Amino acid sequence: MRLLFAGGGTAGHINPALALANYFSAKDGAEIRFVGTKEGLETSLVPDAGYPLDFIRVHGFRRSLTWENLKNLAELPFAVSAADKIIRNFCPDAVIGTGGYVCGPVLYAAAKRGIPTMVHESNAFPGITTKLLSSYVDTVALGVEDASFYLPKAKHILVTGTPIRPSLLEGNEFEARRMLKLDSRPFIVCFGGSLGARDFNRTLVDWICKTAKKETYQIMMGTGKLHQFEEVKKRFQEHGVDMDTLSNVTVCEYIYDMNIVMQAADIVVSRAGASTLCELTALGKPSVLVPSPYVTDNHQEHNARALERGGAAKVIVESDFTPERLEKTLAAMTAQKETLVSMKRSAIAMGHTDATQQLYRETKRLMGIE
Repeated sequence: MRLLFAGGGTAGHINPALALANYFSAKDGAEIRFVGTKEGLETSLVPDAGYPLDFIRVHGFRRSLTWENLKNLAELPFAVSAADKIIRNFCPDAVIGTGGYVCGPVLYAAAKRGIPTMVHESNAFPGITTKLLSSYVDTVALGVEDASFYLPKAKHILVTGTPIRPSLLEGNEFEARRMLKLDSRPFIVCFGGSLGARDFNRTLVDWICKTAKKETYQIMMGTGKLHQFEEVKKRFQEHGVDMDTLSNVTVCEYIYDMNIVMQAADIVVSRAGASTLCELTALGKPSVLVPSPYVTDNHQEHNARALERGGAAKVIVESDFTPERLEKTLAAMTAQKETLVSMKRSAIAMGHTDATQQLYRETKRLMGIE
């Protein structure tokens, strides 16, 4: 069995593919290759996982007529040709895309050859590549059911959720809280992503400085890298606060034991990337979501609103994200135990813990292997 994966750019596009590739490799000993571009994180993540990686040249384009768009559009025939050559040489039994512009040429070329194809879309608002591919591929797998409304031409839609790392589901909340030496106060976990988010971090620091002395909460904040930790430390100093002396607050550059921390959390305050939200719902964690306004098609707000409609989250847009608004939201969520219990149930109802297995079964169905 040979499988070709296409996905690139961000970890959110690559990690679901790696999860499925690892599952196929363990279950069936499948021979696997990846296709990406030289500009994305796949250049390190895929080889580190032990899979061969081929490259094609392709860039995205906006819905406007610019010289850059025309240049990128002119690349597409060459990208399709390069993808077709990779497919001819590898002869895959199925081709799977998990996001990023590289999926377009690869899955289009495979579909034209009659090879079983599937594209997975993690976001509640599908990207332009998924929209264009939806009428060509055999199956569009979705991380969020809301995305189906934007794909009227899809041949077949399957809501699977997005694959998450299996280790996240190990252990339980009570053991995690014991390991972190937490007491009965609400444990609030805050992070803006692995690279951090400057404005998001500033508001968090301002909120912590206002609320920490009350010791109402236990708080852990991951600042993210790219000098974010030093900026956060400086922000605390501007408030006249030594963050290392706050007994109920832990501030770190990166939360390395994220599995344990997420299990223990009562509320998560974060951005609204698709992978993060899949983890929150899989674990049944209530959340306060602050969508990044700096992403394509404002897809993070679409993601966040889907959870809000489901009763699993509260959404604060960036322009309204102030220490006062955050404190008011958290206070309302923690005022009555029933509120968090209800949000937890709603999150669990929206979650998928078997996305990898569903994608595995659907791929085999497309190949005619039941």
